[in-house]
Amino acid sequence: MWPFKKTTSIRQAGLLTGLTDWHSHILPGVDDGVKTMEESLLILKSFEELGVKKVWLTPHIMEDYPNTPADLKSRFNELQKEWKGGVEIALAAENMLDNLFEERLEANDLLPIGEEGNHLLIETSYYTPPYGMDDMIEAIFRKGYFPILAHPERYRYMEEKDYKKLHERGVKMQMNYLSLAGGYGEQARKKAEWLLSKGMIGYLGSDIHRHNAFLSGIGTNTVNQKTMTILKRD
Repeated sequence: MWPFKKTTSIRQAGLLTGLTDWHSHILPGVDDGVKTMEESLLILKSFEELGVKKVWLTPHIMEDYPNTPADLKSRFNELQKEWKGGVEIALAAENMLDNLFEERLEANDLLPIGEEGNHLLIETSYYTPPYGMDDMIEAIFRKGYFPILAHPERYRYMEEKDYKKLHERGVKMQMNYLSLAGGYGEQARKKAEWLLSKGMIGYLGSDIHRHNAFLSGIGTNTVNQKTMTILKRD
């Protein structure tokens, strides 16, 4: 039997062991993610049990959630005081490419991601590109940052040529690993597999918003062995 036809759950495959999670909504009470400190701590405890090494907390900064870096840092400090486990936590943001982002970028009032502090996690609407998207990406580069596009597999308006263009421009990409298990539908799964096969994915993340939904997703949804082999190799 061809072994790559077999499937396994993300939990069973041990994908999260030693993983740095580059996208989460664990910081409590600041966006559409976790609401309470108790649930944040529960998620971090579960991550520790799953072998996750580090988690970047990336709350939204967008017109619907006009968080400021100062306010998010204050809330993050509260979480740091409460979390006593072994998973390292770090603060960044998921920046919607909108007018608020342009203002923050111009003022350099940002929460970058990565050890060197020179990457920005960005996103767009799932259905349409923002006006002036190319110009905003160029402005990010001019400011000395490298953009990381969050969950590219979920953008319905993007086609293969769009991903290739972004990749060639130096835009990096972060995939939600639940996409590979069908967590966001068949179209997102196929795009995720294609992006991974083309070597365009540089970062993995949970994009976790709720504890129970995440645990259910990694325990029941399955990934084919060929894709899991690529993930572990990379």
